[in-house]
Amino acid sequence: MHKLWVVIKREYLERVRTRWFVFATVFGPILFGALMFLPAYIAMRERPSADVARIRILDATGSDLGRSIAAELNGGVFGDSSLTHVTRADPATLADAEAAATREVQNRRLKGYLVLGRGVLSGSDVRYAGINATAIADLRQLESIVEREVMAAQLRLAGMTVADADRIKRTRFTLRAERITPTGRGGSGRVNVIFAIGVATLLYLTILMYGQAVLRGVIEEKQTRVAEVVVSSVRPVTLLAGKVLGVGAVGLTQMSIWLATSLLMAKYRVAALQRLGIEASPIQLPGIQPGMLVVLLIFFLLGYTFYSGLFATVGAMVSTEQEAQQAQVPVVLMLVLSLMFLQPVLNAPDGRLAVTLGMIPMSAPIVMPLRMSAVDVPTWEVVLSLLGLVAACYLAIYVAARVYRTGLLMYGKRVTMRELAKWVREAK
Repeated sequence: MHKLWVVIKREYLERVRTRWFVFATVFGPILFGALMFLPAYIAMRERPSADVARIRILDATGSDLGRSIAAELNGGVFGDSSLTHVTRADPATLADAEAAATREVQNRRLKGYLVLGRGVLSGSDVRYAGINATAIADLRQLESIVEREVMAAQLRLAGMTVADADRIKRTRFTLRAERITPTGRGGSGRVNVIFAIGVATLLYLTILMYGQAVLRGVIEEKQTRVAEVVVSSVRPVTLLAGKVLGVGAVGLTQMSIWLATSLLMAKYRVAALQRLGIEASPIQLPGIQPGMLVVLLIFFLLGYTFYSGLFATVGAMVSTEQEAQQAQVPVVLMLVLSLMFLQPVLNAPDGRLAVTLGMIPMSAPIVMPLRMSAVDVPTWEVVLSLLGLVAACYLAIYVAARVYRTGLLMYGKRVTMRELAKWVREAK
């Protein structure tokens, strides 16, 4: 036990003291902060321009649609309607009116012009041309106003009063989805989906990153011949276990720092944005029970152990980084495939595909936490998935230990599948 602790301590301190660990640990909160603060800042910057109403409306509908759109563009009845010019046209003079408006835009007297053809009220397209034709926020506002005013005009033509048509066109609603759990109301459904995607992505990146760290550690020991010295005093199995546990502890340390800083930024996000003059709503955190957090942590540890065993096996089989890049492809693909099913699983978290992937050891560390974060998974499914993952971990470590015991001291030779099977079968 003392030797195992020495190996764990060595693996942990050796990685925590590196510049790359410090960089990744600091870069994580910076990335999370950007995801929390940048959308609000970008939303503020993407507001329509102040002079979006400085346009000419060429109205060939034969109605007052152009004047209604101009009034809405300028803030309603009490707005400054002088910014928007309305020109009545007919099919015969529309082309000349467009040519004149184009020259005004070229001379910067106007920002653009809006063409309302005769068939607008029956559903034909509306055309806009201007220097801000690529400004998404400006075009979105124009489209929204035109859509509302066309609907109001159609309602008036259908016999509705002006007041009722105006009231209907201004009706707005937002659909808010809330998740119901066995313990009660569980908060926003959209927040739970985002949380589920974040959990799956974080587990994927952490397992891949630190699983490959085990692979590189094994290759480095073989290349520097450190293994020859270490195995003289420490059993290969103890060395492998210490390496897996030590690197896993580094991953837990980094994840804990990321989680703590993310929660702090989420807590003080609104206050920080208000200091910058940006209005923002607080981030709603999903209702996560402590028991669920423990289960998510167990899935991470088991998933990391399973894939670390596979990566350690690959590292013991090869002698160089170049060989490792090719040999690790099957292991990486197993992990990548789990993330590729993220969208289908979220579309039907209780479907047959999601349930099956949650039971398969190679995908369970990603898919089952994803399902648990999105819906309420039956306890027996979680237990069965954990038992299958425990059995897979035991098998992966058993094979890795036997391959590790023989392959650790082999250099310059490519191992065939027949030799690999022989190592597993005959190792003691």
